[in-house]
Amino acid sequence: MNLAFRAMLFAREVHQDQRRKYTNNPYTDHLAEVAGIVATVAPGDLHDIMIATAWLHDSMEDQGVTVHALAGNFGMRVMDGVLLLSDLEQGNRAERKAASRLRLSSAPAWVQTIKVADLISNTSSIVMHDPKFAVTYLEEKRLLLDVLTKADPRLVEIARAQAGVAA
Repeated sequence: MNLAFRAMLFAREVHQDQRRKYTNNPYTDHLAEVAGIVATVAPGDLHDIMIATAWLHDSMEDQGVTVHALAGNFGMRVMDGVLLLSDLEQGNRAERKAASRLRLSSAPAWVQTIKVADLISNTSSIVMHDPKFAVTYLEEKRLLLDVLTKADPRLVEIARAQAGVAA
């Protein structure tokens, strides 16, 4: 079994009881969408690593999967990517989001690309189902996109359009 497929199976297992806010759909729908978006832009040498990391990107943050479990099952590169994508900071929302921007601003291009795919996946649901919170979310997204300077520019263009920002 290749790395991306093993990551999909693992993610489906650890997120099996998690549901999406607003829609109550299986959380794995979001993970599949992010992995699918990533698959369209992932270069050959990083293809499986990026797709695996996309499937696993919320496993630490939402399900408490450890770095040891990730490294042991998927290798250090995937573990590093998931760790960089995990919002584990403390503090109020503004402090956490500022720390997240700082962490992601120095992340490698492939990790930033996965984050942009995550933003694309999350935006339409938030805008549709929680327009009041969407005002805050879209501003946070704009600020984050400003520091994701190494991400795939095609995905950044889509994410900026969703956020109402000219490329």
